[in-house]
Amino acid sequence: MTRIALVTDQESLPIDYDMAPLVASCESLGLPVEIVNWDNPGIDWSRFELLILRSPWTYTDRLEEFLDWCRKVSSVSRLVNPLNAVEWNLNKSYLVDLQHYGVPIVPTEFIQKNASDVLSQIYSFIATHGNFREMVIKPSIGAYSKNVQRFPVDAVDRAVEHVVLLHSLGCDALIQPYFDSIDVYGESDLIFFNGKFSHAIRKGALLMADGTVNAPTAEFRKQREPGPDEIQVATAALSAAIRHLQLEEPLLYARVDLI
Repeated sequence: MTRIALVTDQESLPIDYDMAPLVASCESLGLPVEIVNWDNPGIDWSRFELLILRSPWTYTDRLEEFLDWCRKVSSVSRLVNPLNAVEWNLNKSYLVDLQHYGVPIVPTEFIQKNASDVLSQIYSFIATHGNFREMVIKPSIGAYSKNVQRFPVDAVDRAVEHVVLLHSLGCDALIQPYFDSIDVYGESDLIFFNGKFSHAIRKGALLMADGTVNAPTAEFRKQREPGPDEIQVATAALSAAIRHLQLEEPLLYARVDLI
């Protein structure tokens, strides 16, 4: 029987609130699963037939080490999702690729580490997409809203400081409008398995105006029924990813975030 590794790490497992019910579901189906840390040097990865990336979120601070691990284990087992999908999805520059295929995205401007005039770039973005009260500055590679901050549009100097901080950490940055609707309605996560829509949840606002981040516990997540238009957009995003990555089969699992 296929032995499955659910990949996480010691720091991230306590905040992976879906791990316990996932393990319980697998065990109820008779699937042998084991929770393993990606950075455990004592693991023989070849003894697993399937390596499912659950919550190895320390990759944000150890990117090259994590990618080296992905390449190594891909040579002795089956990494899910596949290596090229993992590499592509780690950097939010995938938004540019999705937009190329006609998928609607939140207005996004990337501020590269070697940007010569961050201040002008932010002012230009506000002038172009100016019908918003707050903006979000994010690292291009990140998880769990780490190092994500929101600023009023009249606090450009503070936004520049945060971009400079991200650059000092070795990250490109990106700027997006912060939509007020998130504070009221949150955002919707549409979940797909093997290319088929499974279910959706509404996730409450995680990023507060004061910079604090709410943990996505059950109280912040409620199941909901998405509309046909939402499913259509999410399906289009997955189709674009498949085309861009030149995959021959659907992704085993995928999440598309909509606001």
